[in-house]
Amino acid sequence: MVSQDDILNASILIVDDQDANVQLLAQLLHEAGYVHVESTMNPREVFALHRTNHYDLILLDLQMPDMDGFQVMEGLKTDEVDAYLPVLVITAQPGHKLRALQAGARDFISKPFDLVEVKTRIRNMLEVRLLYTKLENYNKVLEQTVQERTAELRESEARFRSLTELASDWYWEQDENMNFTKVSGPVLEMLGLEAHPQVGESVGRQAAGSNEAERERLLATIAARQPFLDFTYSHVNVDGSQQRFRVSGEPMFNQSCRFIGYRGIGVEIPPQK
Repeated sequence: MVSQDDILNASILIVDDQDANVQLLAQLLHEAGYVHVESTMNPREVFALHRTNHYDLILLDLQMPDMDGFQVMEGLKTDEVDAYLPVLVITAQPGHKLRALQAGARDFISKPFDLVEVKTRIRNMLEVRLLYTKLENYNKVLEQTVQERTAELRESEARFRSLTELASDWYWEQDENMNFTKVSGPVLEMLGLEAHPQVGESVGRQAAGSNEAERERLLATIAARQPFLDFTYSHVNVDGSQQRFRVSGEPMFNQSCRFIGYRGIGVEIPPQK
């Protein structure tokens, strides 16, 4: 929400080539409690002033010599760093109101001034402008937080991968169909599979020389979506030698609690002497 102090501390610029109008609006704003009010009678100064001060509201007269209010708004749209052009136009021409709104003005004040209407429109527009600014700042903070959290997660994952690779012979991930998606280390060679698995290569494929009973127990554990720790199985090579492995794995789920696969680590158990 926008507080009363937020509104009264908003920065306002009055742009009018008539000194009497500038003085009237400035006095009106000061009496209403606004504390940051500036003015210029030269419309060409508006761009530099707004770039420096980022006004929350610009009270802009449309009928000015040399450069009218429509030209000022076109320049502000080119110069504006945000998508909200904080312009409240001042006009004595009823036909200019629609054109001003189409040009980017947010509201208008009619001449001669109705002081109650002027104060009401200024306050309403400032409230909308400040709410827009708060929302924009919140979105920037949120985006920055997401980026930082994503970077932290990536760094954490990288550390996890590094540690698992140091503590094991291989790291692996499989999708919900048990197809290998990530493999680090010689797991495929150890299992008798191709060195580079293609889509569809899965843990369900029986490698030559694998122990059928051990394989079935592992597949049953995976089918039940259960984690497994230090599961031991053996493999007989073509030359008749036997290798033994110890693997640990856990199921992975997304934010909707849908099963998306397994990941784990494994080591080869040295032969007993």
